[in-house]
Amino acid sequence: MCFKNFVLCILLLNLNVFYSSPCGRSKKWKEMLKLPPVSHCEGIRCSIERDYNQLCDKQPIGRLLFRQFCDSRPDLKRCIEFLDAVVSCEKLEIAHLPEIPQETVNECKARLEKNPSKDLFMDCTRIVHEYLSRRPFEAYQESVYFSRFLQWKWLEKQPVTKHTFRHYRVLGKGGFGEVCACQVRATGKMYACKKLEKKRIKKRKGESMALNEKRILEKVNSRFVVSLSYTYETKDALCLVLTIMNGGDLKFHIYNMGNPGFDEERAIFYAAELCCGLEDLQKERIVYRDLKPENILLDDCGHIRISDLGLAVQIPEGETVRGRVGTVGYMAPEVLKNEKYTFSPDWWGLGCLIYEMIEGQSPFRKHKERVKRDEIDRRVKEDQETYSDKFSEEAKSICRMLLAKNPGERLGCSGDGAVTVKQHPIFKNINFKRLEANMLEPPFLPDPRAVYCKDVLDIEQFSTVKGVNLDTTDDDFYSKFVTGCVSIPWQNEVLYVSLKTLFFSTTI
Repeated sequence: MCFKNFVLCILLLNLNVFYSSPCGRSKKWKEMLKLPPVSHCEGIRCSIERDYNQLCDKQPIGRLLFRQFCDSRPDLKRCIEFLDAVVSCEKLEIAHLPEIPQETVNECKARLEKNPSKDLFMDCTRIVHEYLSRRPFEAYQESVYFSRFLQWKWLEKQPVTKHTFRHYRVLGKGGFGEVCACQVRATGKMYACKKLEKKRIKKRKGESMALNEKRILEKVNSRFVVSLSYTYETKDALCLVLTIMNGGDLKFHIYNMGNPGFDEERAIFYAAELCCGLEDLQKERIVYRDLKPENILLDDCGHIRISDLGLAVQIPEGETVRGRVGTVGYMAPEVLKNEKYTFSPDWWGLGCLIYEMIEGQSPFRKHKERVKRDEIDRRVKEDQETYSDKFSEEAKSICRMLLAKNPGERLGCSGDGAVTVKQHPIFKNINFKRLEANMLEPPFLPDPRAVYCKDVLDIEQFSTVKGVNLDTTDDDFYSKFVTGCVSIPWQNEVLYVSLKTLFFSTTI
């Protein structure tokens, strides 16, 4: 497959960020995305971190331009064709690649005959990237392609304000303010804008929680976790611009779409996507700590994402954390006992969610049951959950293994974590490689004409915050929070709009 067609396919199949009509863009969108003269980018050239992995692989525009650079040189073009062939499972030519030892080639061939898989080429891929990261990367930095990348980075670093967006209806509310729909004027891309009222944050001493959520969202790049694309501020609020999820949350679907709960096939599909999301968080050493139906959102296509990372925390390698945080009825026994833990509360939370999706109520509290918090905590620590005939034997098995009171005996808490959970028989019909590549059809497709949330009139209004004054002492917090565009989501967004420019024009 030609590289240009390959990138186009990836954009069309995986990004899913644009509506078919460009009418959402401003008439001045070309002016808004106009690149500056290269002379304006010298400051960025001097300050940018020269990291091959970041500049040439992780950042979408940088990746595309580096590959264009390699495409212009026959010796490097072979490397790119190999990397693309690994991704697209096409015929591979390893023998003519630079610096790949014959021993590694022979090992790949031997393993390929026994168990064909993309993973067999991990060593070869690593060696090719190591080769590209040396002299080819140095040559790229002196090329017209790198200058074009700096022009895009200059545009990426321009200030973001409320005028960057059009603002639409209120979708709901968070802990510190409303969530509304918004649209980027330059691209037409729709987002959800989570507004954190400055006075409400200060009154509740929520600065560290808000900053923690923002920083964790910046670190995570997963199709199973909401993405942060922009941060900005107004006179009264700090704003997080996030992936818009028009399909509603799981709580709405469990309890407001007919009989409570889902059929097992649907519940297990969502559980598989949640498992992938937790795995992506754990790769960054992040424990989420607040898995519950209202925090799991559906997109237009019926896929789910984890949202609201306010209680998440990053755990340094080799360390543990302690903290009695979460939602009543979903906190794991070790959290309630204020014991140390790493990722065990999230596997407990997955067990609670699978149970609730199938049964139509949480394992330790009936829907709308009036009961004291202490009693719910006692049930979590002492009582065994019960199973109705809605559960298959495999569904009972995974719930029991995830809801083990002792984290040492809980599924996912030892060995390979998410890999072990994925191997449970309940997921026998889930191809996780295809799921992670966005190639599996969800069991439920939201109706684009329906609104899967409360009516705006039913959303409670926030009361006015009194007795709190904002002053210059708050500026340090605001400056840490308000950093504008987030590189990877922003580059994905503008890449589609500017595709022809990137492919056919590198003239400065």
